[in-house]
Amino acid sequence: MYQAFYRKYRPKSFDDVVGQEHITETLRNQVRSGRLSHAYLFIGTRGTGKTTCAKLLARAVNCENPQDGNPCGHCRSCLGIEDGSILDVVELDAASNNGIDNVRAIRDEAIFSPASVRMRVYIVDEVHMLSTPAFNALLKILEEPPAHLMFILATTELHKIPATILSRCQRHSFRRLTADTVAERLLRVASQEGIELLPDAARLLGRLAEGSMRDGLTLLDQCASGERVDTETVLSAMGLSGNYRMRQLLDSIAAGDTDGALMLFQTLWQNGKEPASMLTELASLMRDALMLRVAPKHGQELLSGAYDEESLRTVSLEQEELLRGIDTIQRWLGRMAAARSPRMLAELCLVELCGSGVEPVEKPAFAGISSANTRPKPVRKAPEKIPAQALDAVRGESPVKVPEESVREEELPPIPDEPPWETAEPPAAVEEPIPEQSVTQATNTAPENISTKPASVPDWAGFLREAESKLSPGIYRLIADEFQTQGEFQEGELVLHISGSFAMNLLSAPDTQGKLRACASVYCGVPMELRLETAVPPKGDVDKLDGLGKFGNVTFG
Repeated sequence: MYQAFYRKYRPKSFDDVVGQEHITETLRNQVRSGRLSHAYLFIGTRGTGKTTCAKLLARAVNCENPQDGNPCGHCRSCLGIEDGSILDVVELDAASNNGIDNVRAIRDEAIFSPASVRMRVYIVDEVHMLSTPAFNALLKILEEPPAHLMFILATTELHKIPATILSRCQRHSFRRLTADTVAERLLRVASQEGIELLPDAARLLGRLAEGSMRDGLTLLDQCASGERVDTETVLSAMGLSGNYRMRQLLDSIAAGDTDGALMLFQTLWQNGKEPASMLTELASLMRDALMLRVAPKHGQELLSGAYDEESLRTVSLEQEELLRGIDTIQRWLGRMAAARSPRMLAELCLVELCGSGVEPVEKPAFAGISSANTRPKPVRKAPEKIPAQALDAVRGESPVKVPEESVREEELPPIPDEPPWETAEPPAAVEEPIPEQSVTQATNTAPENISTKPASVPDWAGFLREAESKLSPGIYRLIADEFQTQGEFQEGELVLHISGSFAMNLLSAPDTQGKLRACASVYCGVPMELRLETAVPPKGDVDKLDGLGKFGNVTFG
């Protein structure tokens, strides 16, 4: 009966495992010295030798006549483990045995001594597929295992293994195999099978295997329909012989031939090529050409293997154009995930690639419609700084008149097509300049809706009328209560006579003082200071609010 290459040429000893010497040497030394762990965790991508090394380790620890840490392969234990007749070595697939009941069955039978070999070995492949309860059940036996028990766990996804399991296992990381390593092994297998495998074809198969020895052997098995395997045979067997059309498509993009690119896409689509798959292969072709440009010495080792090196070196696109082309394709592939017509998006992608030398389209779609919504609004500039002569005039030092143009706001340039209700006339010139300090304070602290009309004769009653709608209710009630607060305007300042420590504490807050100072400045039309004085209440009166000071949840604001 015919047997596949990857099964027929599975390594029989640690010496036959290629590309993982850092692991096989460690396992051989442990078997030779007898210092074995009760749990191993093998990590790596597919086809790198995890299951193979697990079976070799299970045979080596039970071999009756080990050869320098390797199983002999001829004793009763080695032959029985290899053909599956010894039931003490069990290989499980966690993808189909991932429940807690499966792990409980293993835990219940693991306590019994092995019947025909020295150690009972459980090989659990794809262990990351176990459920959380199954991991919890496995944890107990890993924590306190019997002396005759060994677990060998294998996984391709380390991040899914709980930390409690990881801390109880000896970890070994399997590397991806290089293309040369796979090619060398394929040449050896081909010679044993009587197949003429050319070195170029072997290297191509090694690149197509993507670091997996099993994939390489499977590809060789697929190509070995005749006695001679060359590059053309590999391309034809892998379905890559039509890649010259993809190369023609890239040449059309480089030449800016949109018509030719769309016709080639139409041909590929009629032949059954999916639009997303076509763009992915085109991006892969650009990627391989880019690798040869950025790494001229070792770029051939980075190639995917779908295209020959000579063809890639003749691509006329420069490095920057290849980068922009890959970015454009990835952008359109992202849109295809939820698109109703992937074909249309693929055609638009080709139009963009051909339209401007693979330059990405920077203008948004429907730019004419969006431009009306993104028209910049007019921005008025703040008045220029009031000159020192104006400040002197306010202080009474000099009756110098402020030039009109020094405080006039700059007129805005006319905006075309602006609705008439959005335009505003430039403000009139300031007749009586306000010192810079008052302008700053009123702008930063006063609310926008406070009237800026100066009072002719500032008085306390008029200030209260103006401040009623400008201040918060709590502050206004304190200053309007004649029993608590009495105010008067003196030269350049508002003096508040406050009765009671509770009212004094509230009105002494910096934020409250700032609001009162700004309100008084706007009411009087000139900068005003604030002075708080303690007033002695009339004899016999009682402070109405002092009793509330002990309640921490009473707020005024």
